[in-house]
Amino acid sequence: MRMMKARIHKKYFLLLIFFLVPFLYLSAINYSGLNLSNDNRLLFKADFEGQQAVFLSRLTNMSIQQLTAFPEKMYLVENGQTIITLNRFGAARIPVAGGLPTPLAGYPSFSTGSLPLKGRLQDIAASADGRWFLHIEATSPGYGNLLLIDTSTGVRRTVSERVELPETNFPAKWSPDSRLFVYEKDSKLFFFPILTDLSVLIDERFRLIGPGTVSSVLWGQRGDFYYLTGNTLYHVISPELFTRTIYGDFLSIGNVVAVLPFDFEPGFDKYWVSPDSSSILINKGSRGLFYFLLGENRNTTNVVSALPHISIPFGAENFTVLWPASGPITAIYSHQNKITVQRFDTSGSTVNTLTNLTSPSSPNGAVSPDGNRAVFWGENGLELWDYTNWRLIQKLNDNQVFSCVWVNPRQIIIGTAEVIEEINVSQSNFPRRRISISAADEFGFEESARGQPEILVRVGTNWFATDGVRAWTSADNVQLRQVSLASDRFRVFLEPRGIMIRNMQATGTLSLMSGHTSNRVFSQVRPMQIALCFSLYDDATGLPQVLAALARHNIKATFFLNGEFIRRNPQAAAAIAEAGHEAASLFYAPIDLSDTRFRITREFIAQGLARNEDEFNRATGKELSPLWHPPFFRTSNAINSAAAAAGYTTVARVLDTGDWVSREDSLRLNLRQIPPAEMVEQIINRKRAGAVIPIRLGLLSGGRDEYLFQRIEVLLDALIRTGSTIVPVSEVIRY
Repeated sequence: MRMMKARIHKKYFLLLIFFLVPFLYLSAINYSGLNLSNDNRLLFKADFEGQQAVFLSRLTNMSIQQLTAFPEKMYLVENGQTIITLNRFGAARIPVAGGLPTPLAGYPSFSTGSLPLKGRLQDIAASADGRWFLHIEATSPGYGNLLLIDTSTGVRRTVSERVELPETNFPAKWSPDSRLFVYEKDSKLFFFPILTDLSVLIDERFRLIGPGTVSSVLWGQRGDFYYLTGNTLYHVISPELFTRTIYGDFLSIGNVVAVLPFDFEPGFDKYWVSPDSSSILINKGSRGLFYFLLGENRNTTNVVSALPHISIPFGAENFTVLWPASGPITAIYSHQNKITVQRFDTSGSTVNTLTNLTSPSSPNGAVSPDGNRAVFWGENGLELWDYTNWRLIQKLNDNQVFSCVWVNPRQIIIGTAEVIEEINVSQSNFPRRRISISAADEFGFEESARGQPEILVRVGTNWFATDGVRAWTSADNVQLRQVSLASDRFRVFLEPRGIMIRNMQATGTLSLMSGHTSNRVFSQVRPMQIALCFSLYDDATGLPQVLAALARHNIKATFFLNGEFIRRNPQAAAAIAEAGHEAASLFYAPIDLSDTRFRITREFIAQGLARNEDEFNRATGKELSPLWHPPFFRTSNAINSAAAAAGYTTVARVLDTGDWVSREDSLRLNLRQIPPAEMVEQIINRKRAGAVIPIRLGLLSGGRDEYLFQRIEVLLDALIRTGSTIVPVSEVIRY
């Protein structure tokens, strides 16, 4: 009987979770501005993680239409005729000629019944012809299915299963002619041709290109592409893929155009090939730039070889390279709130560094198709530059610009918090044309004695009108109808479940979002606090990436440092302190305290901890937190007791991620190297309230294919989406 009752209770508990999960996600969306017209159209505003959108619902069929589209990201497709916008509420198509946003078929958008996910934007890769886009649908915290979606019908085709959720770059790239794309999976590259009948496509294993990630591939303008693996760069004519047999040697159709003096690491390095295919520029681990000549150019006398033209400072971010068909190469990055510009003139076999350069207001930039001009956008607005002579032409916007694309050498499209608009940069007065509206400061129905009232929105001091079908047009002498929450048929009101609709001609009250669903992978009922701790032994690789990710999410974590690391990397230690993170001790040197060669006494532990305090103070001017963990988490009661006598609390590793296992360790200890996406899944499945999740930064001496810190954004997304609040270690342990 007790077992039966327990099963019944469990059953009802699971049902409760099932019904509560949508409620929890809906509660993260803030609804306001409810306004019901006499013809049963409901206007309302939704706010999710700082982004807003105005929606129109026709209550007779409970449909939801998005009226404004925030341009967090923009893609230009269909030969420059259509914009695809991405934001927290989904993806939408907007005609460049002007119009209201319409949902991108097949993408999980709020207006089509999907709840937004916390964390980062769910990106896509759209084909240039606008017919297709690629999207990853999460099936677990670390993996998902790569889907090919028809933009006109929304029909989905699974390209590959169990693909790692992306960190920064979407793991697929389309060819410029939309006939082919390459994608990554398990640190391997595959190709996928767009055939008339996709059902005859050969199996994935016969479409293998080789090892690498999407950063290993660059597309040319004619459907050719470059593939960099190891120290060899191949140039491949992709149309040949369509005529090859499934047993053909893929790489035999490519030409070797460069053999480099070092290996390309796709997880850390980036490269660019000149438009004329004569040279290559490599960013090696965000530490330095290298320039090489390709093909026949390598046989030129006095050839430049392996020349680092610039050393990149620690912590440099937002690295951008502009390389037009003619003119210098321009490399731009931000570092310590300063924009740095490096320009290189690459005439013949010589490279000259141009000096005394002014900097744009942002490193986010794009050069025009003809190479004559460039635009830079970001928090400080939008700037138009003469690229050839490197001078500012005009500041076109003072307010933040979120996205910008070139339509042609004369026109750009920009997205701000107010509007999406086209600017003609070839005319001295820079005329603008509004395409759509990003968000509204005020909205409502017009005061109309007859006919269907129009929808009005105010953006700044300007008013615009639409009937819900045609594009927004300017409106004068605006008269708003008084806000109403009831019509002859419906009454609307807000409660925690969202917008409630009461049909006064029937029985029952229904939530407007009752049919909305969330991705069940990230469902979590009970919120919990967990802590992230990052250990730095002798190498700072991965630290800038982690600091940037934590800053984007406004998260504070704990970093454990030893004196050896601090002495070698004082800038890294200072960056941790300046970012406001908790800094703790990892002893004065990365030694194994369980090694019998060491005689562990209270004095030895106390002196090692004290020396580390002094090293940190010299580097940062600040003090370490009274927390520590012994190097490699190898400890004993005697070690813990000695640390306690010195005023330190020992942090234990309860959840082992396995990120410390190198290739050598895997062979020596017979341990499997767990891929980072799988580590993310284990963390999510094993986490509990108050858990301390350890992550090791830096490269392992025994080597590793991929590190957990390279998927830090994936881990943060999974933790946030499953109800975790991330705090420093001191907030989850008791001293």
